[in-house]
Amino acid sequence: MIEPIAAHVELQMRLFLFRLGTTGSGSPAPGYLVQTADGTNILIDTGYPRSMLGAVPPPGASGPSVAPGETIDQQLAGLGLSPADIHLLVCTHLDVDHAGNHDLFPTAELIIQRAHYESAHTGHSPRFAATRDAWGHPALRYRLVEGDTVLVPGVELIATSGHVPGHQSVLLRLPETGPVLLTIDAIPHVAQLDPETRTIGPHDMDEAGVRASTRKLVDLIAREYIQLVIFGHDAARWQELRQAPEFYA
Repeated sequence: MIEPIAAHVELQMRLFLFRLGTTGSGSPAPGYLVQTADGTNILIDTGYPRSMLGAVPPPGASGPSVAPGETIDQQLAGLGLSPADIHLLVCTHLDVDHAGNHDLFPTAELIIQRAHYESAHTGHSPRFAATRDAWGHPALRYRLVEGDTVLVPGVELIATSGHVPGHQSVLLRLPETGPVLLTIDAIPHVAQLDPETRTIGPHDMDEAGVRASTRKLVDLIAREYIQLVIFGHDAARWQELRQAPEFYA
């Protein structure tokens, strides 16, 4: 079992990848944990609701599933952590496969783009209703940010509206691996890297915004010489990545 980094403050920043279920198309529903050298635990997304644990689609049908060991609390436990050990929870957006367990983290500070927070509470609330009991829990503490934001040294939030209003991706600067980009749902698959020709998915709310955010991230990849790009739902690429308890440093 890996001990929390707080017990070893001399260690460098680390990135863990969690598989928090499988979407109806067979791609991973990912979550991420960043542990900084000063002992800060930063969780990025919480996956499908834990009530889905053990759920499987009926024969001949497709649908999301969560296997034993894939809920966020179980993934954290595999690293010797509990939800109470999380200091910051980055909410990339509030879709069901990303925000199903926010209620487990009442002691964390939740970081969300103001545009998305307001969207979820107003005009687009039906889309996010499936997880409202989790992300809308009265005990949660939100910090609203606007646009690109340095969260802590080495962790930057990148505003990438389009998939939903106020979607955010994450740029990490790891000491050994170098810059790592978590595109989340701004670019779900490597085949969607071309902002002009990429497909627009059925859950993308704003085509112009999707293409603008794709262009922004592609420019960022080139400008920062990013060698490791982790796409939001790329099943083939996922098999090539280190998954918890392995990590990137």
